[in-house]
Amino acid sequence: MPLRSKTAVIRQDTPAADIQKMSTRKILSADIGGTNSRFGCFETDAAGRLALVGSKWFRTGDADSFTRLITMVNQSDFPLRSSDSDMAVFAVAGPVEKNGVYSAPPLIPWDIDITNARDDYGLRRCALINDFIAQAFATRTPAGKSAQEILPGNIPPDGTVAVIGAGTGLGKAALVPGNAGSYVAVPSEGGHASFPFVSDPEFKFQKFVMRELGEEYLTGNHIVSGKGLSLIHKFLTGEKLEPKEVVTRCTPASETLAWAARFYGRTCRNYALEVLSLGGMYIAGGVAAKLPGMLTHKAFGEEFRSSKTMSRILEQISVFLITNEESGLWGAALLGQQMLKKEGAF
Repeated sequence: MPLRSKTAVIRQDTPAADIQKMSTRKILSADIGGTNSRFGCFETDAAGRLALVGSKWFRTGDADSFTRLITMVNQSDFPLRSSDSDMAVFAVAGPVEKNGVYSAPPLIPWDIDITNARDDYGLRRCALINDFIAQAFATRTPAGKSAQEILPGNIPPDGTVAVIGAGTGLGKAALVPGNAGSYVAVPSEGGHASFPFVSDPEFKFQKFVMRELGEEYLTGNHIVSGKGLSLIHKFLTGEKLEPKEVVTRCTPASETLAWAARFYGRTCRNYALEVLSLGGMYIAGGVAAKLPGMLTHKAFGEEFRSSKTMSRILEQISVFLITNEESGLWGAALLGQQMLKKEGAF
């Protein structure tokens, strides 16, 4: 993989409508997470137009293997069978290994292997990417263009873009402009890196979480996630609630909201500095989409801009919230479009 398909031959007397149809390619995109697996059917053409034809969501836990998940898609009313796609791009919540054909997602009980994708699923071309690579590409699509501005800044045309998002876990990626309007995405598993605590109250919270989880090494996945929101609330109030229940308790005056905002702001600031994201910091869905007040809380902005040495740089970085829950599908489709163009598949 990928495999090149045969090039269509266009006769001089071919009707314009048929030429348009022949130059249109169908892209199957997927965003496979620990909770939901989203699938999108896109159409693209040589003029660079990319359109979403239809989408469908499945519960990841309803499939006992990747093969079963693809079967569920093909047997549903989803408008594109896998074998009918010109390009398929699967974004998965986990690292991609073995030269881009294998992933063992840490929050999904089965692996994905596209080594024999043509024989197994009838796919002519396909790619397997980390889900935040898809989110990075999504910033260049309508999903990114409709993002809500949280903190203003100044964006240069060639700046690196950072994407971050907390849900079941914490995801990160960066997008760097390439040649001829293309982009190169840089993956990350930064959610598994240690989380920085910086004050006595936070050190007490750190010990509390270590006891609660039985962990000696706390990461961003533990703290800046739905699970982390529940842990913050339990530490401050004594109430043990599911993340969606905590969201309903988070009023503007809530101490839980202030702590969550500060932790999220710190996480975004650190990653913005690590990749120097002058092209903007984009926050993707998950906890932030369900609790936007966390990002508009003053603690978020204060923490994001806080630095004795880099505050001037941080003040230039715009922060956005991607509210489109299918942004991963758009990003995977854009990458698929870029790959088709590179192969000369139009």
